[in-house]
Amino acid sequence: MPHIHIIGIGTGNPEHVTIQAINAMNASDAIFIPTKGPGKDGLAAVRREICSRYVTNSKTEIIEFAVPKRATADRTYLESVDAWHAAIAETYVRLIEGLPDAGTGAFLIWGDPSLYDSTIRILERARVASSFAFEFSVIPGITSVQALAASHRIPINLVGKPLELTTGRRLVEKGNRAESTVVMLDGELAFSKIDDPDAEIFWGAYLGTPNEITRAGRLADVADEIVRVRAEARARHGWIMDIYLLRKGHDFDDL
Repeated sequence: MPHIHIIGIGTGNPEHVTIQAINAMNASDAIFIPTKGPGKDGLAAVRREICSRYVTNSKTEIIEFAVPKRATADRTYLESVDAWHAAIAETYVRLIEGLPDAGTGAFLIWGDPSLYDSTIRILERARVASSFAFEFSVIPGITSVQALAASHRIPINLVGKPLELTTGRRLVEKGNRAESTVVMLDGELAFSKIDDPDAEIFWGAYLGTPNEITRAGRLADVADEIVRVRAEARARHGWIMDIYLLRKGHDFDDL
């Protein structure tokens, strides 16, 4: 039966790609590259560069496909995501059906497929929706969490204390509760709505790439600057991927 590799490729730096990932790409009949329309070609360009640099198998085909857009009108967040995933699953079925008998395909995933990415669950959905069987494997990648910590030269957690991973939407709903909170997918600029005089922020965008931007400091002091820098960068590039750590307290506070 067909086999699909779900390959984590890191945060945009081709040197983050692992040897395991390179071997899987070269063992594939096709590598599927998603495109998201005008203004976001940079996302596909990184994947193309990775393929150009590492794919040496002349029989491996690079296939680009358009990602369905998520409709949000008159739907809750979860309803819109559910319908969007269903549409993407249909697209995946068509791509996999185009593979040779017992062929192998690969999807290149930002960061790591396990962390706030839905390719695994969408492929599971595609298996249910398709009339044929296929299997898949997951190859881990460097996450944006790791890249953020490396760029700021910090440990992600405080000694002996937990770490929370959440989204901007949830941060707005629940507030800044943990000593260390990593926030992803924050299109709402949730950090700018947090009133916590003791919080520090370590922010980064386009991590690991030549366009990398980082800012750090007391949240109340740098929040406005991050909002400005983020808006300028998004206008300049047409897209932005950013992440940040909110921290309150210090190592060994409990002694």
